[in-house]
Amino acid sequence: MIITLAYIMTIAANSMVIVVVCFDSHLHTPMYFFLVNLAIIELLYTTVIIPNTLSNLLSENQHISFVGCFTQMFTFITLGGSECILLGLMAYDRYVAICQPLLYTAIMNKSLCIYMTITCWTIGFITSVVNTVLTAILPYCRDRLIRHYFCELPPLLKISCKSTYINELVVFLLGGSVIVGSLLLTLISYIFVIRAVVKIPSASGKKKAFSTCTSHLLVVSMFFGTAILTYLRPSSQSFLDRVPSVIYGVLTPLINPFIYSIRNKDFKKAINKLMLHRNQ
Repeated sequence: MIITLAYIMTIAANSMVIVVVCFDSHLHTPMYFFLVNLAIIELLYTTVIIPNTLSNLLSENQHISFVGCFTQMFTFITLGGSECILLGLMAYDRYVAICQPLLYTAIMNKSLCIYMTITCWTIGFITSVVNTVLTAILPYCRDRLIRHYFCELPPLLKISCKSTYINELVVFLLGGSVIVGSLLLTLISYIFVIRAVVKIPSASGKKKAFSTCTSHLLVVSMFFGTAILTYLRPSSQSFLDRVPSVIYGVLTPLINPFIYSIRNKDFKKAINKLMLHRNQ
């Protein structure tokens, strides 16, 4: 019931972000362009794994086909990789907005935003293709019981009857490049943002800016931290291996729209305007 409720709230919150941004022209800015892409990723991300997971939790016949399993894994890795890059780009967008405000519209123009978004989706897709193909050609001749909530890369490698050294090396190199690279871009951007915030003369303005930065960094740390625990550490058979997947697969998609969009003052104004328009 908790997972079902979280899924419903995730769908509702992210759908609201997409609808409100699309209908309010005042929100047609680079920041909200990235937030719409994040909301789309979260919608697809959770829909790929949660309904099937709920079905297996409620059913005695807990199975998934070979094609279904690898389709789920391919989509999940594509979206997860894209989200990593997108979070880094969003942090860079905040750096330009706060540290280079006079050049913001010139730097973060429409063409650059589109190119950046295409890049993040492309990197996620390429990473997923490589990992999915290398995993799909492995032989699974012994145990076919996936000790996990859904078809994710590390649990699948554990049940192969062939050495997975090459696969693990590719996961480490590709995953490390995407996850650690995006995390570094995010941290560096926020270091410059925090430096700029410290110089704000107004105590209330400084407090508000620090509150925003802290909440953003908390969510980003949760997402990247659990992804690193899953993909960039030696494999084990512990039950705790499944906990990070629940955090970045269920919890962060639910929290993100509230942290990045719904509590924003401009977004609240847009919601009120949309509600008034509907009532007229």
